Amino acid sequence: MRVYNETLAHRVAERLMHIADVEEKLMFSGLVFMVNGKMCIGVSKEGMMVRLDPNGLENLSHKDGWHQMIMGNRPMRGYISVSEDVLVRNDELDFWVKLALDFNPIAKASKKK
Repeated sequence: MRVYNETLAHRVAERLMHIADVEEKLMFSGLVFMVNGKMCIGVSKEGMMVRLDPNGLENLSHKDGWHQMIMGNRPMRGYISVSEDVLVRNDELDFWVKLALDFNPIAKASKKK
């Protein structure tokens, strides 16, 4: 049983089709898009996780529908959640996908086990 928004996942996948190294992985109760071996975007039931430059959050104060992701009681530096109702507009989805892709080349890859 899939627990993520399949329509949103398909729309994200369409925006990543032009990138050579994209892998989809089921994890965190959703679908994660790995770009160049690094977590980039995740789709859940409620919306989308975006990995971005943590130093650029103040530049997003004008945008609606996002919040810093929290794990336990600690903020996850460099990860935000964007609500599904914002992402129904293509221009909004494009904005958030571009933000994640712009950060991806400088994002650190997870340590291989």
